[in-house]
Amino acid sequence: MQVNELIDVCEKKLSEKFKIVDEIAYFNQTKVLNAFSNNKIAVHHFNGTTGYGYGDLGRDFLGKLYAEVFSAESGIVSPHLLSGTHALTVALFGLLRPNDTLLCISGMPYDTIRGVIFGENNGSLKDFGVNFEYCKLDKTGKFDYKSIEEKLNQSVKVCYIQRSRGYELRDAFSCNEIGAVCKFVRKTGFKGCIFVDNCYGEFVEKKEPTEVGADIIVGSLIKNAGGGIAPTGGYICGKEEYVDLIAKRMTAPSIGGEVGSFESGYRYFYQGLYLAPHTVAQALKTGLLIGMAMGELGYINYPSLDRIPYDITRAIQFDNAEKMINFIREVQFASPVDSFVTCEPWDMPGYDDKIIMAAGTFVSGASIELSADGPVKPPYIAYFQGGLTYEHGKYALKKILSKLV
Repeated sequence: MQVNELIDVCEKKLSEKFKIVDEIAYFNQTKVLNAFSNNKIAVHHFNGTTGYGYGDLGRDFLGKLYAEVFSAESGIVSPHLLSGTHALTVALFGLLRPNDTLLCISGMPYDTIRGVIFGENNGSLKDFGVNFEYCKLDKTGKFDYKSIEEKLNQSVKVCYIQRSRGYELRDAFSCNEIGAVCKFVRKTGFKGCIFVDNCYGEFVEKKEPTEVGADIIVGSLIKNAGGGIAPTGGYICGKEEYVDLIAKRMTAPSIGGEVGSFESGYRYFYQGLYLAPHTVAQALKTGLLIGMAMGELGYINYPSLDRIPYDITRAIQFDNAEKMINFIREVQFASPVDSFVTCEPWDMPGYDDKIIMAAGTFVSGASIELSADGPVKPPYIAYFQGGLTYEHGKYALKKILSKLV
């Protein structure tokens, strides 16, 4: 079968799923537009400020806007949150105190956050006397309710859920699954904070974790929520009491969220949120198409193609390192930026193994844009994500398939 014919066959098989993705995008676009209207967003909200940033309307209303979109009481949205890992770090340090316990109920967290939680002599939570426990997932990659019940105790102050798969082969968690485990955690008598790392999951479904029981959600603006427009930043949304504590860690205990200027202005952050539902839909369609095509060629990939994914990432398994590396390189060669660069595995900061990463993106490292990466070790999984336009995803797939076929 020729490449064009294979792609045509895959698109026909996916037509009904594409309709569902479009429906979700329209629902979320409506939610975002209603929030813009309800908050009376105007041109003056795009203006930057200097110095302390007292009375920075752009900053304040950006937080209110995200809070409404995510059905939360309060929000922090800031270019001063430098990445998803930084936003998670600020939030965890804001919520936890010495002798408290952080319990992750979604398995071992991914590489870059491990150093934050239990690194040695690097300023980690462990260095400041915060304990860490985690619950392994069951054999199907789902929450192990028995283990959760056994490990929840009075010292646990934050119950942590990683929604996306990281560098694992499990599915991302749906909001229904997150809602069910939140309800279970509360039934055990837990009165602390239920905390969700929401990276890669925003706008994939019609609901967000804060609508089904999560107290705090955290994410990066160079992933889903920034719509491919936000140049940097992160968000933290949830219950006001928790957001206030986090704001005091982000700035200073005596100041909280009253300061923070950004002279360049906020238009890209507002415009990114406006575009996010549509952009996420483009990424979902791209991931489905690549998953279907690779499956037709016999490559094992996750999640299952019998449903809409719960995040924008797709894991594709290869027989050896060479095939994995070549796949990721083809993604780079199909990029609009740095298409001439040949990716090489290297020791990226915060990771346990050598990583190869393709990200020929307009925003450096933005994984809402077409990108792929993974640790170069068995079972040789390439984690593919993003795509600002479905057309770009289809173009990249043609180049990848031409190489494979």
